[in-house]
Amino acid sequence: MTVQTTVVGSYPIPDWLRAYPTKPHQHDATLVVVRTQELAGIDVVSDGELSRFDVSHPETNGMIDYFVRQMDGVQTRLGLADLQRFAADKQMSYRAAPAGIVVGPIGPGVLNLPAAARPLRALAQARTKFTVTSPYMLTKVLVDRHYCDQQALCMAIAEVLREQVVAVEADVIQVDEANLTGHPEDGAWAAAAINRVLEGVRGERAVHLCFGNYGGQTVQQGAYTHLLPTMNALQADHLVLEFARRGYEELPVLRDLDPRIGVGLGVIDIKDNGVESADEIARRIEAADRVLGPGRVRYIHPDCGFWMLQRSIADAKLRALGQGRDRFLGKG
Repeated sequence: MTVQTTVVGSYPIPDWLRAYPTKPHQHDATLVVVRTQELAGIDVVSDGELSRFDVSHPETNGMIDYFVRQMDGVQTRLGLADLQRFAADKQMSYRAAPAGIVVGPIGPGVLNLPAAARPLRALAQARTKFTVTSPYMLTKVLVDRHYCDQQALCMAIAEVLREQVVAVEADVIQVDEANLTGHPEDGAWAAAAINRVLEGVRGERAVHLCFGNYGGQTVQQGAYTHLLPTMNALQADHLVLEFARRGYEELPVLRDLDPRIGVGLGVIDIKDNGVESADEIARRIEAADRVLGPGRVRYIHPDCGFWMLQRSIADAKLRALGQGRDRFLGKG
């Protein structure tokens, strides 16, 4: 099995789209992002998550607000009591305010992920990836006045997402989770909700686990050894894991990862403007092969999304990703 290249999802937003956010400009920006990936030799490309671009929520590139604000049962007008309640949750100290207040049963509302994914399928020549934020992560950024039970709220969100991804046309659908890494004690019920989403996926199922990339900062403190039971419980075809920033000392933990689950190896540090060399990336793959065994690494990719980097830096890192894989395979 060869090693394939992919991205985690987001890409830097072209300046003209930020300055003049029209539908035609959004289409053009998506085309640029897709072609940039394909020209760099990326095997599985994304739309840069530009389908959820909104100038009013740039901090997380739409990873949170795009989903919850379109769902039924979520109110986005925040009162003082709601803000105080959210501020009391020390686990969410990196956010100033919740994404919304749950005031009724969660429903799809006007969320339409199949439509959001459609332009990528039309523009791409390579295999495609579409990303969806984990129900666990969405649960943690909401103040719940209705269910009064995090697990029930999480499963309600998961059900909405499952119904949406059933109709998404993409080769890979990836569930993104950057909060659970710091709270492995929630692993059992978080994995159950993520698996509910994955049940609706018709193509390849991926789960991205990272330790946060909020404003270019690591948010969660934790270790993969504490997450191993959760990872083994996931009904995923492969995981998309952060390593370049953290270092590769934790690789031996993955020897105990269920062999049915492929390893996606982060080889690009997205919190550093330095551009990795092709040789450096090839060495990282070779080292993982020595630790985990040949063929265990199925994908290489950046640690997380590229959205907060300058385009010139992201473009260069993307080219290095393709060149490094080719160097590892003896093609470059």
